[in-house]
Amino acid sequence: MTDMTATPPSTRRILLASLTGTSVEFYDFYIFATAASLVFGPLFFGGFEQSTQLIWAYTLLGLAFLSRPLGAWAFGHFGDRIGRKSTLVASLMVMGLSTLLIAFLPSYETAGWIGAFLLAVLRFGQGFGLGGEWGGAALLAVENAPPNMRGRYGMFPQLGAPVGFIAANGLFLILGMAMTQQQFMDWGWRLPFLGSAVLVGVGLWVRLKLTETAAFQEAMAHSEPAKVPIAELFRDHLVPTVAGTFAAVACFATYYLATAFALGYGTATLGIPKETFLGVQLVTILFMAAGILLAGWWSDVKTPRYVLIAGCIGTIGTGLLMGPMFLSADLTIIAAWLALALFMMGFVYGPLGAFLPSLFPPRVRYTGASMTFNIAGILGAAPVPAVAQYLSDHGGLGYVGFYLSASALLSLVALWWTRHHDAKSV
Repeated sequence: MTDMTATPPSTRRILLASLTGTSVEFYDFYIFATAASLVFGPLFFGGFEQSTQLIWAYTLLGLAFLSRPLGAWAFGHFGDRIGRKSTLVASLMVMGLSTLLIAFLPSYETAGWIGAFLLAVLRFGQGFGLGGEWGGAALLAVENAPPNMRGRYGMFPQLGAPVGFIAANGLFLILGMAMTQQQFMDWGWRLPFLGSAVLVGVGLWVRLKLTETAAFQEAMAHSEPAKVPIAELFRDHLVPTVAGTFAAVACFATYYLATAFALGYGTATLGIPKETFLGVQLVTILFMAAGILLAGWWSDVKTPRYVLIAGCIGTIGTGLLMGPMFLSADLTIIAAWLALALFMMGFVYGPLGAFLPSLFPPRVRYTGASMTFNIAGILGAAPVPAVAQYLSDHGGLGYVGFYLSASALLSLVALWWTRHHDAKSV
């Protein structure tokens, strides 16, 4: 793929900062998703029956997607006006502090609904921080990329997703094996949230050494920054904003069905031990990383849009296979479906780092890329675990697969509307 040994030291640092920052941010985001599937239901919603507890926990999981566009607007505003570097540092600090404080929350048994309310507030803060993270990290990589390598450079922030997932679920797996279920429920689940403080420190250390991107400096040298970037975005770039948003829906639906929902369904409904299922997911997430790497290379051979279209077509078929393969109750077949779904996730996610920034000019690019990505999170991910749980309870798992296929079809239609932006330049 990318020959890092031939890359100048400054560019290696940029790509490392892009990867490290998103890895930390996604670690923070995923430990919440894992805890929502395993712990938060009985811990913070003890007054309800088990299935309702899980739905409430998944609802809080989706809350962050509502705050992500607010973070995209706030951080995008300053990212387009004062620069990428300081904005990325601020987003990381907001995310990290919100995650750390979750470790100290009281349970339902201790403080009633106070714990659930504070959990909702901090989950909102996680989403707000992550809303400004992805767009800035993508621009950091793509705006420093050679013209023929933007797909490969743009995949670095995307690789933060599997890296963060492996760190988050790997830690939960180790804790589950090292302590009893009671110890895990009493205090063990708090350790991954405490550990976030160390990872955030590493991310800040890398990012504080960055310089501003050349594309932003050049844009500011030729004209004043946009006074209100989001107003200019919606006034002058509404079509690519809407189309780019729906083009990213498939990646969110795929990911959260194959991780958070699959984990809850596999452990609670199929009775698979959580350590076993987490182990399977840790292996299959490597297929997502492989998909991202292959998609990044292919995006430079073809175009990011071309690869996204191929990924959507593959995801439609993957959704149709979900019911038959998952309901086999054979762990090997379930693992095969997870591997397929996450591999396709690489093709509907990996090219977004190069594709979404290409839809917008530099003066509103931070806001545009961030808004499209994070509004897509609301549409594609926020309702997914709760809706999927409802569909599986009332219609069967096959309907959950149809839901995934429909999400991919929606993204496929949106990509057609971006056909005039099928360029390799940023």
